Amino acid sequence: MKKNIIVLDLIFYVAVPLLVWNFGRDYLGDYLAMILSSVPGILYSLYRFYEIKKINFFGCFILINLVVGTLIDVLAGSAIQLLWNNTYYLFVLGGVFVLSIIINKPIALLFALDIIELQGSDRKEVKQLFYQPKPLLVFKLITLAFALRDVVLGIVKIWLIKEYGVEAFDKGIFLRQVFSWAITILTGFGFYYVTKIVEEHSERKTAL
Repeated sequence: MKKNIIVLDLIFYVAVPLLVWNFGRDYLGDYLAMILSSVPGILYSLYRFYEIKKINFFGCFILINLVVGTLIDVLAGSAIQLLWNNTYYLFVLGGVFVLSIIINKPIALLFALDIIELQGSDRKEVKQLFYQPKPLLVFKLITLAFALRDVVLGIVKIWLIKEYGVEAFDKGIFLRQVFSWAITILTGFGFYYVTKIVEEHSERKTAL
C-alpha cells in the first residue's frame, strides 16, 4: 500500500468523490451527493488506520477527525451549510495545531513519536532527542505549516463559496488534496532531518 499511496489518495480522496458528486447530484440532490461523496475517503482513512494496528495519538487523531467531520456533514441540513461547516472546521483545526505549539506539544512531534515507535525505537529515549532545541523547532515549524494549510484553505474556500455557491464543492476537493500534497512535500524534509538524528543516536548507542 505504501508504494501506491499517492494513487490511492487520488482515487479515494479526489476521483471517486468527484464522480459521486457529479453523477449523483442530479438523482440524489446536492446535499446527499456531498455526504455520499465523503464515504469512500472515510472508509479509506479507516483502512489506513487499521494498517497501523495500534492505538496511538496518530490513530486517535485520525478517528476523532473522521467522527467530527462526519457529524458536521450529517448535521448540516443543507448543501451550502455543509460547505460552510467544513470551512469553519478548517479554522478550528488550524487553531488546534497552533495551540499544540503554544503548549510545547507540537502535533507533528507526537505524530513522529508514534511512527518512530512503530519502527521499533524506544519512545521515551526518542522523545528526549526530539525535545532538544533544534528538533523541537523543526517540529514546531512543521506543525505551523499544518495550521497554515488549514487556514489558507479555509480562506480560499470562503471565497469559492461566495463566488460559486454549492459549485465550490468539487473545487474544494481538488484544492484540499493539492494543499495536502504540498505540505507533505515540505514537511518530508523536516521529518528526514529528525530521522537522521534518531539514526545517529542509534549508531552512537551501538558503538558504546
